[in-house]
Amino acid sequence: MKVLSVNVGRPRPNPWKRLPATGIDKCPAEGPVAVIAPGPKGTGEVGLAGDRAHDVKNHGGAEQAVYAYAREDLDRWAAELDRPLPNGAFGENLTTEGLDVNGALIGERWRIGPDVVLEVSAARIPCVTFEGWLGVSGWIKRFIAAAVPGPYLRVIEPGDIRTGDPIAIVRRPDHDVTVALTLRALTREPELLARLAPAGDALHIEVRDVIRRRTGSWGVSSKPDE
Repeated sequence: MKVLSVNVGRPRPNPWKRLPATGIDKCPAEGPVAVIAPGPKGTGEVGLAGDRAHDVKNHGGAEQAVYAYAREDLDRWAAELDRPLPNGAFGENLTTEGLDVNGALIGERWRIGPDVVLEVSAARIPCVTFEGWLGVSGWIKRFIAAAVPGPYLRVIEPGDIRTGDPIAIVRRPDHDVTVALTLRALTREPELLARLAPAGDALHIEVRDVIRRRTGSWGVSSKPDE
């Protein structure tokens, strides 16, 4: 299990949300990239130095510091869409190899290289920027139906990461709340929301709020991702 590339965003216009910019255009960085624990959502801060979120209402902050996507899933989409999808094409910060990112558990921790530890916090929920960026009509529904969203992660231990760094799972919680299950519960299968509760406080705080609102107990709602 390793990092194939560390991808940093370049600001570009966002006509799909009528915002001045989006950071979805991410390209592999040369050399090491510093990983830091950003402040709360609302400032545009993210976990990788040189990157930022421009839709500050829906992106960035400690709970969505880093986004990972598997090269294996990109390859399957590339075959289905009949087009190349280079590393970073989905706006991911980390393109991984050999790691089941969608079977990862909420609260699972990854050590990347010698220094960095990240913790899985949520599933990506696609939105209009993602669909517009790819230029695929109906992409949001298609992406959700596939249930391979990739995880958001929070920074537990900062440091530097680089292409080729090994990834080790150093903590795997004792529950079955996966990234894929989280996406399904927050989108097409709300009857699964109660199944997210065992993940506890490791769940993104907004997901916990959604569960509370929708079930009347401990819960959350989905928010878009770009």
